[in-house]
Amino acid sequence: MHEIGVMQGRLLPQVQGRIQAFPWAHWRDEFELARQHGFQSIEFIFEAGRSHENPVYTDGGVSEINALIERTGIPVSAVCADYFMAHPFFRVPAGEQEESVQVLRRLIKCAARVGAARVEIPCVDDAAILTEQDKHDVVRCVSACLPEAERHSVEVVFETSLPPEPFRELLERFRHPLVRATYDTGNSASLGYDAASELTVLGDLVAHIHIKDRLLHGSTVPLGAGHADFRAIFSTLFKINYRGPFILQTARDPDDVGAAMGYRDQVRAYLHKYFA
Repeated sequence: MHEIGVMQGRLLPQVQGRIQAFPWAHWRDEFELARQHGFQSIEFIFEAGRSHENPVYTDGGVSEINALIERTGIPVSAVCADYFMAHPFFRVPAGEQEESVQVLRRLIKCAARVGAARVEIPCVDDAAILTEQDKHDVVRCVSACLPEAERHSVEVVFETSLPPEPFRELLERFRHPLVRATYDTGNSASLGYDAASELTVLGDLVAHIHIKDRLLHGSTVPLGAGHADFRAIFSTLFKINYRGPFILQTARDPDDVGAAMGYRDQVRAYLHKYFA
């Protein structure tokens, strides 16, 4: 059965009302919560605020994370580098591009030290790829980090708001097996893309799934209340032989643990129906 994990913080109280943020006060607690409530991994968040203090980015933090993994049996599946939403590789001066390259190089190494299989680069919202120059810059900058990815066997996965054909074409420009895609079910739905067509085009390049639901051109809502076509999503994932993890990046709720368990059970039901 596929791994069902949770985006960091989804089992903890919201941070200052934000739907997603590094949970500084309680991040250690989430490993045990994930174990108790039937999740199989945590996807860590690496954001711009206090980035150099993030435990995944420091020697002491890496040691503590590994101790928590050993104690609970809950691995870190990936690092979601929201840092690059604030510090993209394009539409910024050359010096800022180089600084982001250095951060990605180090983050790849740090991800490997905690056993994470991939680092995700989100190129959405204000960090969306819009022009040919944006594509050129992101390929050039990230390609400079791929020797580090090779040394540590860490995938670099992109989430973008590009339509499926241009998204695949962008990934193919790297000509590298470690550069692949994150597919976000909610963000795709909010853009009005057809899930079956999109997943068929991306095919073998899909390495990672974020599970959420969103209204068309709107906000995140509970699973089943939005525009995401989960029947088409899971049936197409079966057809393209998807074998990667499913990470809950779902809507927040006053009872976040209870909501997450319900979402987990919905994903299990789809897996049982389409993959069993």
